Amino acid sequence: MVEKKSMKPLSEFEIGENGVIVKVAGEGAIRRRLFDMGLTPGTGVYLRKKAPFGDPFEITIRGYELTLRKAEAAYVEMAVER
Repeated sequence: MVEKKSMKPLSEFEIGENGVIVKVAGEGAIRRRLFDMGLTPGTGVYLRKKAPFGDPFEITIRGYELTLRKAEAAYVEMAVER
């Protein structure tokens, strides 16, 4: 039996959650910026840390740490891995 993965934006991840990028929304400069940072469909992401008020937060992607604002992460649709 195949387990259905839940979907949610990267901005709603909790510390320690893993997932795979399904889609990057947005248009123009913001979408290009996210792609340039390595946020592309099929890439695995691990949420490492959050600032005390939840913005910004740090993810591990492609073997490096990347800090994102919550508004940027809201454009990234994720499949959550259990």
